[in-house]
Amino acid sequence: MAAKENKMSYILIDTANMFFRARHVARGSVDMKIGLCYHIMFNSIKKAFNDFGNGHVVFCLEGRSWRRSIYEPYKKNRDANREALTLKEQEEDEMFWEAYQELLDYLNTKTNCSVLQEDNSEADDLIARWIHNHQDDDHVIVSSDSDFYQLISDNVSMYNGITNQHITINGIYDDKGAIVMDKKTNAPKTIPAPAYALFEKCVRGDTSDNIFSAYPGARKKGSKNKTGIQEAFEDKDNQGFAWNNFMLQKWTDHNDIEHVVRDDYERNRILIDLTLQPDEIKKACDSKIVEAVQKEITPQVGIHFMKFCGKHDLQRMSEQAQDYAAFLNKEYS
Repeated sequence: MAAKENKMSYILIDTANMFFRARHVARGSVDMKIGLCYHIMFNSIKKAFNDFGNGHVVFCLEGRSWRRSIYEPYKKNRDANREALTLKEQEEDEMFWEAYQELLDYLNTKTNCSVLQEDNSEADDLIARWIHNHQDDDHVIVSSDSDFYQLISDNVSMYNGITNQHITINGIYDDKGAIVMDKKTNAPKTIPAPAYALFEKCVRGDTSDNIFSAYPGARKKGSKNKTGIQEAFEDKDNQGFAWNNFMLQKWTDHNDIEHVVRDDYERNRILIDLTLQPDEIKKACDSKIVEAVQKEITPQVGIHFMKFCGKHDLQRMSEQAQDYAAFLNKEYS
């Protein structure tokens, strides 16, 4: 992206994560649940916009992930979960996806937010590439997905709209700006250092994405005979005894196939590390970013929002339309 004189702020939305996480806390009829999902989502973004610099809002969407082409089990568990739904659950699921698509159409055509989607990339990839292309700016990722911990830095934080927590490099804060305390230790709650969080996830795998562990049963701290994850991480740059003792361990899966930790760790790095997308994926994401920020300005954003609220019976939101229109109308700069 072209260099800018002034530091900007951006609110990066993990769109499907926000919408469908809100579904888990919604109660009532299907229509009521969908309305509540819209309500939770728009309110979370409004709060992030007001609290974190009034930044341009960027909605990042899912495509068919390139990761499936290099790792066949990737997210296969989600396919199985969908197939296990009852007929009634399938009907409700279909109604939610229709409501979600209607939301995307509205955001793309009736607001001045940026909407990013690339056929072979996930929202995670687009968020990572946006940050890479705006390295000098401030970013707040709106999501509940811990995959983004690896991106947190001095100018990148996360806001979880479900728990109302702001996750930063220095600590976790509640919706009043107070430090969140760990109930077990009574100490300020923090996240692991981003580099360590990424390393540990590459070792342990990610059950939510069906990424298998590179070293099943590995402990955080080692013993006399085995190096732990923490010791291996601390020796990562030197790649001395602790690193090699850890990475050269072998284990056998339930099919009697032998694995070397290093091989599976490297596979997981490619799947999990949000800086390691193939070059063609990076270029495709970057192209979509340029395309999105060059779209024509949409007029009468507030009126369009009122119509959206009227269509979906979002009366309380329509009464405060001006507050929501502030972020929906914020242009890219």
